[in-house]
Formats: sequence, structure tokens, C-alpha cells
Amino acid sequence: MKSLSLAWRFARRELRGGLRGFRIFLACLALGVAVIAAIGTVRASIEHGLSSQGAVLLGGDAEMEFTYRFADDATRAWMAEHASAVSEIAEFRSMAVVGEDRVLTQVKSVDDVYPLTGTVVLSPDIPLEQALAGENGVPGAVMQLALSARLGLQVGEIFQLGTQDFRLMAELVIEPDAAASGFSIGPRTIVATQALQTSGLLAPGTLFDTKYRLELPDDTDLDATKQAALSQFSDSGLRWSDARNGAPGITRFVERLGSFLILVGLSGLAVGGVGVSAAVRAYLATKTATIATLRTLGADRSTIFMTYFLQIGALALLGIAIGLVIGGLGPVLFGPLIAAQLPFPADFSFYPSALVEAAIYGGLTAFIFTLWPLARAERIRAAELFRDAFGGRNHLPAVRYLFATALALALLVGAAAWFSGSPELTLWAAAGLAAALAVLLLAALLLGIAARRSTRLTRGRPALRWALSAIGTARDGATPVVLSLGLGLTVLAAIGQIDGNMRRAIGDNLPDRAPSYFFVDIQRDQMPAFAERINGDPEVSKMESAPMLRGVVTQINGQPAREVAGDHWVVRGDRGISYAGPKPEETKLTAGEWWPEDYSGPPQISFAAEEAEELGLTLGDTLTMNIMGRDITATITSLRDVDFSNAGMGFVLVLNEQALAAAPHSFIATVYAEEQAEAVILRDLGRDMPNVTGIRVRDAIERVSEVLRQIASATAYGAAATLLTGFLVLLGTAAAGEPARRYEAALLKTLGASRARILSSFALRSVILGAGAGVVALSAGIAGAWAVNTYVFEISYQVIWPNALAIVSGGVLATLLAGLVFAWQPLAARPAGQLRSRE
Repeated sequence: MKSLSLAWRFARRELRGGLRGFRIFLACLALGVAVIAAIGTVRASIEHGLSSQGAVLLGGDAEMEFTYRFADDATRAWMAEHASAVSEIAEFRSMAVVGEDRVLTQVKSVDDVYPLTGTVVLSPDIPLEQALAGENGVPGAVMQLALSARLGLQVGEIFQLGTQDFRLMAELVIEPDAAASGFSIGPRTIVATQALQTSGLLAPGTLFDTKYRLELPDDTDLDATKQAALSQFSDSGLRWSDARNGAPGITRFVERLGSFLILVGLSGLAVGGVGVSAAVRAYLATKTATIATLRTLGADRSTIFMTYFLQIGALALLGIAIGLVIGGLGPVLFGPLIAAQLPFPADFSFYPSALVEAAIYGGLTAFIFTLWPLARAERIRAAELFRDAFGGRNHLPAVRYLFATALALALLVGAAAWFSGSPELTLWAAAGLAAALAVLLLAALLLGIAARRSTRLTRGRPALRWALSAIGTARDGATPVVLSLGLGLTVLAAIGQIDGNMRRAIGDNLPDRAPSYFFVDIQRDQMPAFAERINGDPEVSKMESAPMLRGVVTQINGQPAREVAGDHWVVRGDRGISYAGPKPEETKLTAGEWWPEDYSGPPQISFAAEEAEELGLTLGDTLTMNIMGRDITATITSLRDVDFSNAGMGFVLVLNEQALAAAPHSFIATVYAEEQAEAVILRDLGRDMPNVTGIRVRDAIERVSEVLRQIASATAYGAAATLLTGFLVLLGTAAAGEPARRYEAALLKTLGASRARILSSFALRSVILGAGAGVVALSAGIAGAWAVNTYVFEISYQVIWPNALAIVSGGVLATLLAGLVFAWQPLAARPAGQLRSRE
């Protein structure tokens, strides 16, 4: 205790010296903490907004959803008994038609009590009930501006949905429950359900979902009500949602993206840790005389260690506090601007959980990166301290410090896994970060060796020889530059390569292999005419069609599907299901046998092989599917290859024909045609079969590409913060090396070198280090991007060279700027004064 008290007294005296030597230390730590705190605050703000506005987003306190059908009398009676109000909604895709123009739209048909919660905002500002009533005997509709603009439709003009005319009465400005519908590829149109009775769009077998929003009494137990509904209607295909998670898809996306961005932020904090370690090492090097004096006067090792541990710990707390203030306050101040860009609510405020998470990361990172240089003093004798031990050969710290570092590192990874909620992602990210640091460290060592061995090849080029000599023989050599700059550039390179290859696969390659259109809601009696029109067109290269139903997988081998398969996408929501008699020619079985052509026995399933492996399904397993309120249990008798990568037709589940042929259903078709023929095909089918909806694949691809662009942009911001931290570390490294460069410049001037040649030597040193960091970062980024694209996204990979060249150029420019900033004073210093100071 006495030793600790003495160390604290010494530490306080050292702190009186101010922040000189610690500005980069504080900047690196504060920036890293601020980025993580800001990401966590934005994520918490969105999650709180989604939670507090759950009823508005969902459109009620609870929702009961069905596929292909409206609720029967028993279900309606149950809802009337438990809810104080019920609103019925149907959702489907259709074509909005004006003359020869046809545009895909996401249609929502509503009843008189919609919306139960929230307010629909229209322009002009009229009640929704009045807008849907229409004028002059024509029912009304409202639609988003993006749709009416594409159709050239003005308020008051007529358009068609199916066979029904509608009058556009207003622009849809705000749809309060839009988030509950999830991802859509067409703008919204709202009409009254009653007006669709003769449109042909809600006929048996057509693709639509019905949603019943419930307004429940205040004292309702949501868990008990949910269990009662699921129990009573277990065989109906019911899907339940409630206001506790009104937009589950958005919530899941925000959680995962936020966790990923925080992991990106941690990489920035790791880069900052390199700067923190360098700053501590440089500071302790200036304290050699002080430490020597204290050791001479009898201070033991623990007192020396605790003195500077407490001093740097206090400064680390200051840096973390600055980061928390910036990261917590920034989203609050810019909250209105951020909220205006979000399609869902966000409640911007201070969230202690986000700040605590950032503080934990910052504290552990500071501990990990400062412990090593602090502990080195214990391995040095007092006499060695007078010989600039910090500039001599490195010594490993004592075993207890190595153990403490490993323990802190494990705590950091464990905390990241806990907070992110995705241990697997965190472990992979930690492994990738460790591998990147190891590669960069090895590259820095190899760069130093190469520089030393290349000096003999530079005869006649003194500036280059001086630069290579400095890189190869300097105390820290290339390591700080390559580590600090290389990690940020690696993240940026990987993001750029992944994003570029995804865009290439979706925007360039996919349209060449994908169909032109998906056509849905084709009735059985329309298929002959549909096939005749398509197959008779010389511009059409291929057409595929299949019967289409939708159902929910409720049980696997007699057990609840969600308990067996977890959150796998096959059991999450309803899935497309088809049937077939003889085995289609393009079907490739990987296991089992196809049923006979005239098979009429118990239901059998041919299941997608890859998804079966993910779910742990094998031949002989049974699945229970609820299709239009009816449970069908079937046995898996074959597995087959299903390729979803070409956006063509593919079903995870295909049953034998006898099992489903009698159920009301429609057909789906894909059409491969020349681009110039697409509009004509859509026009002809829209005229002859107005109930059929055509989904242009190019439009869907563009919608997906836009989402990917937004994700890539968000990730790039995190990587940019990492790069900024790396640049600060570069500045710190350059500042710490300024005395050495001042002495070097003095020697060269004494030997007759001109200022221009010395400056060119400094510049060449920066260019070589920057190019080396850029090339290594690019190699690591390309390798990481190749692995992600090949094994995660399963797409072909090629290097995106513009991005690659930008990474290398960025590395050169960053080191050049940092080097030149601290080159002017060494050039201006008088040689005599510098040489005398070293005597």
C-alpha cells in the first residue's frame, strides 16, 4: 500500500507536465472509442424507436397473418372475442396500368377501420376514407410518388389493377405500418379490399397474404394471447406478430449490421492501439534519466511500473471520456438529420449501454497495448537505463505481464462476442484481425530486411540509399507505418473488392443469365394461351413454368420446426412449394429416387440438397407443411441440386403431383427474352391476362443492388475511421522520429548534402513505406475478399483494379504527407547545434 501511495504521488507529479507527448495517444484512443460509441448509440436509438413504436409499425397491438386465404368464421370469432377492434388487410403484387405503360406495384387493400394505429398522410391532405371512396362511381386509390411519376399519372386520372379501374385520389406521403411489410421491389398502392372483388387479383390460388391487425385491451397478456391463438389454430398456417417486435426483419437487420460495424470499429481501435503503444514507448524513452534517478534512490521495480501505469491509466481514462462524449453526443446532435434518412423511427438520446460497451472496449485496448512497453522497464537494470535501454534491444516482459495481456485480449474478444450477440462472427472477425496484424508485422520485418540488402544496389543514387538505410536500420523501422496504415487499408481493400464483385455478379453477370421476367398468378386455364404467346415469339429463348403454392413448414420429424432448425430461412415464414409428376429433365438428383410417373401413394418430397445438409435432413425424414390451412405430412425420398444463383426458377420443396394438384393454386413462369422484346411481351400479356403480374428481373436486381450499396457505404465509413486513426498513428510516429531525422539531416549537411537531396530522401522513405503498406494491405484485402466471395457468397471472384490502385496510391499519399509535415524542422535546424547536443 505504501508503494502504491508513493507511485501515485510520482504519477501526479508527472501529470503536471501536461499532455506533451500524449496528444496522438489521446487522439487515437478517443477516436476509436468515439466511433464505437456512435455506432452503438445509433443502433440503440433505432432499436428503441422500433420498440417504442412497435404498435404503429405493426399497425396494431398484434397481427395474425395467413397465406392465400382470408380468415374463416371460427378465426374471426376468436379475434372478435379477444380484440376491441380488428382491421383486415391483404397484400400482393400487381401491375398498375395506364394505357400501354405497366409498372409493378406492391398493393395493400384495406378495410374501413385501417389504420388502427398511426396516421396515413396524403397529398392533398384528405382523409384516407374519402380517398378510397373515389369519384363518379370509380373507386379511389393512393400511391407513392415514385409509382405515379413512372406512370405519368396525375391526381384524378384513371389506372387499372387487374380488370378493375381506379382513380388516383392522392399521393401517399406516409404509410405508418410500411416497415411491417419488409423488403419490397415495387412502390406502394393502397385501395379498398371491397373494390377488388371483381379484379381477379384475389381469386383462389393467387399469391396474396392477409393480415389481421388486433387492438387489444390494455391489460392483455401478449404471451398468453399468442399461445392461445397458436394452440387453437395450430393447423391453419397462422403466423403471429405483436407490438413487442413490430418489424422483426428490420430489427434483425439493424442488430446484425450494427454488430458488424462495431467489429469494424474495433479494428480501428486496434490500429489506435498501435499508436497508443508507440506513444507510451516514445514517452518512456524520454524518461530514461528520471527512471534511472528513481532506481538509484532505491525505488523498486513495482514502484516504477505503478508510477507510469497510473499516469498512463489516468490519461487513458481521459481519452476514453473524450471519445464517449463525442460518440454519445454526435448522434444526438445530428439525430434529426439521421432520422430524416431512415425509413423507420429512431429515438436519439444517450444510451448508457452503448457508452459502457465502448468504454469497456477502450479500456481493454488501452491496457493491452500499454502493458508491454510499461512492463519492459522491469527487465532492465539501473545501469542499463543510462544507456538508453528503450533504444536497445527488445526484451520480453515478465511472464505475469504476458499472462495479463493474454487475459485482457480474451476478455476483449469475449466482450465483443457477448455484446454483438454473434459469437461466431466475432471469433471470425478476431481471427481475421489477428491474421491481418500477423501478416502486416511479418511484411514490415521483410521490408526492413529487403531495404538493408538493397542499399548496395543504389550506387549513384544517394537519396535512395539514405532512404533504404533509414528503413532498414532505424530502431522501429517499417513496423509502425505498416501496422498503423496497413490495417485500415486492408479493411478498405477487402470492402472495396467484396462490394465490387457483388455488384459485378448482381449488376453485370446476373442479367446475362437471369430470366427477363417472372410471371405470377397465372391461372391453370390461362396456361395454354400463355405458353402459346411466349413459345411463339422468336425473341424468346426459353420459358419455364411450374405450379406454385405457398406453405409453412411446421414440423420436422414430428417436432416443431423452429426447435429443430432454429432460425433457418426455410422454416422462417412461408415458402414456395411446387409439385411434379415425371422427373423434369433439368433436375439433378444427388440422393434417393424420384417417384414413379403415376405415383398416387403417401406424399413424398424432393428436397434441395444444400438446404437439407444445413438443416441436417436425410432421406426418410418427414416434414409437415401447412398449405392453405391444411397440414400435409410428407417423406423426403430424394435430394436434388437447386441453383438459386441465376435468379431462375427453383423450389426447395417439390411434392408428388397427387399430393397437391387438387389444391387451389396458380402457376409461375420465367421467360428468357431479348431486352427489346420485353416491353411487347408485358403489354400483350397485360392486355389478354390482366390478373397476371410480371416482375421485371432487372428492376429487382437494381433494388437489391441499392441495398448492397447502402450496406457497403455504411461499412466504408467505419473503415474510413480506421484509416483516419492509422493516419494519426503515422503522424505520431513521424513526430516521435523527428529528433532522429534532425540529427540525420545535420550529419548529411555537414558532409555536403543539399537540403533538396535530404528532402527527397525523406520523401522516398515515406513513398517506399507507404507503397509497401499499400501492397501488403491490398494483398491481404484481396485474399480476404476472395475467401468471402468464394465461400460465403459463392460467386466468382476477380480483382477490381481501380479500387486496388486507389488503395496503393492512398498508402503512398498518406505516408508522404505525414513524413513531409515533420520534415521541415529537421531541414531548418543548424548542424552545429544538433551535433553538439549528441556529444
